[in-house]
Amino acid sequence: MIVCIAEKPSVAREIAKVLGANGQHDGYLEGNGYQVTWTYGHLCTLKEPQDYTDYWKKWSLSALPMIPPRFGIKLIDNDTYKKQFAVIERLMQAADGIVNCGDAGQEGELIQRWVMQKAKAHCPVQRLWVSSLTEEAIREAFAALKPQDDYQSLYEAGLCRAIGDWLLGMNATRLYTLRFAQAKGQVLSIGRVQTPTLAMIVKRHFEIKNFRPEKYWVLTTVYRNATFSSTKGRIKKPEEGEAAMAAIRGKDFTVTDIQQKAGTEAPPRLFDLTSLQVECNKKYSFSADDTLKHIQSLYEKKLTTYPRVDTTYLSDDVYAKCPQILQGIVPYAPLVQPLMGKKLKKSKKVFDSSKVTDHHAIIPTGQNPQNVSLTLDEKRVYDMVTRRFIAVFYPDCKFSTTTVMGEVEEVEFKATGKQILEEGWRVVFGGRPDKPDEADRQDASDEKEQTLPQFEKGEHGPHEPSLTEKQTSPPKPYTEATLLRAMETAGKMVDNEELRDALKANGIGRPSTRAAIIETLYKRQYISKVRKSLEPTPTGIALIGVIQEELLKSAELTGQWEKKLRDIEAHKYDSRQFIDELKQMTARIVQDVLADGTRRMTY
Repeated sequence: MIVCIAEKPSVAREIAKVLGANGQHDGYLEGNGYQVTWTYGHLCTLKEPQDYTDYWKKWSLSALPMIPPRFGIKLIDNDTYKKQFAVIERLMQAADGIVNCGDAGQEGELIQRWVMQKAKAHCPVQRLWVSSLTEEAIREAFAALKPQDDYQSLYEAGLCRAIGDWLLGMNATRLYTLRFAQAKGQVLSIGRVQTPTLAMIVKRHFEIKNFRPEKYWVLTTVYRNATFSSTKGRIKKPEEGEAAMAAIRGKDFTVTDIQQKAGTEAPPRLFDLTSLQVECNKKYSFSADDTLKHIQSLYEKKLTTYPRVDTTYLSDDVYAKCPQILQGIVPYAPLVQPLMGKKLKKSKKVFDSSKVTDHHAIIPTGQNPQNVSLTLDEKRVYDMVTRRFIAVFYPDCKFSTTTVMGEVEEVEFKATGKQILEEGWRVVFGGRPDKPDEADRQDASDEKEQTLPQFEKGEHGPHEPSLTEKQTSPPKPYTEATLLRAMETAGKMVDNEELRDALKANGIGRPSTRAAIIETLYKRQYISKVRKSLEPTPTGIALIGVIQEELLKSAELTGQWEKKLRDIEAHKYDSRQFIDELKQMTARIVQDVLADGTRRMTY
């Protein structure tokens, strides 16, 4: 008998249906030579300090650092989990073979490996790797099963992440709680990713609080209902602006140059999990956790592909399946129809196998969404994913940019205008830009794009100049959208998509865990939400204030550890070396904090 173990009952049912395992039993399905069972996510966890020695049971500074000689796992103390594990253990002990059907990623590998270890499974194990839960995808994946050993580095990376979180979290939380907590029963929670994320929010809070606005003046003039801005840009002194105003007042405005430049704009990238969370937060104010739940549900309902991904690319072999996918999304037939009957566009910005590791970007599976019951919010997320997918096969948007230069008494002015010539992919979004991150820029230019009338070089006439007083603006508070971007790039806010891709290797957290990190900060009452803005609480500010160790609060340094975890997965870094480094770092942090008697938490 072959035992298949999935990560959720719903996934197990889909797999069992394809395999013909239709017999219902308590905790599993059976038939056709297969038994299909499931976990509920994590059934096992790393042992807690008190499980190793009674000396670690009581919170004590003298017991730190806590570094077990060998890490062990245990069942989570939950009656439902224990009952299901007993079923799994019995099936695995009698199995001729096991198929690991856990979620195809680092966390999914860790969850199932721990269960198999705890159940003392001794038969051969194969790995199912599937990117969607359609019947076709499951059949293809079962036809291409691989030995579990092929995924050993994936498991090691997940194990290192869990051990790293344990070492820093357990030791630093006890250390800072015992050393700095002000109230009885107060726990100061420290985390490998959680604390640097909080530090970014606190840093932004003080950048805003300490910001001192500076006045500046902008000289503009209106000629033929078009607004021209002085090429001098921001004027720092009012008398300089008044002098310029006096020089041009009552004098004719002369058009000195007109340039038109054609340009193209490519469709927006396909979604990875982070960019989907960013867009859903901006458009619908969904939290990162809400978006993850919605897209996970769409995946389990077979409408979209595996969601916990960090690439916006598709592998080249997906291209051949795209016409079938497009034909399957029936409600979007009016948008798909213009693409049918011709060869689909294949852009390197979309199809590039070298940019895909475990999974490709999030796309629809081609199942008809009309056949599935969806909530309003699930429909919204599905619509965003599907329109992005359709748009990548449309032509680029073509536009013309016009730049008009003018002059009044040697004071130079400029006006720019943009005209859409061919909407191209914008048709898919009803003409809306739908380009990511346009709302995230910190400092908008003083120049505004406008529709310009037809000008001729050398023409001149009266104009209406004005001098406007403005002031510099502070940085914007983080929203969940901009915080997710900052976590993805270890605090470096960049608009350029290619540069952002390069920085992802050093991002903090993983796409699948960032939402949970933000939720943890809310739960610990370290941050709060004021409308859409994220604000640190007094406790969060005080905690970051007392942490002097950059290793605990630096997004850049944490990003370097994340890079090593990715390198472990890619066979480029030794897992034992990573754990040794974390052990040494933990011991050093404990020693440094205990040696410093000057610090206090101040609210």
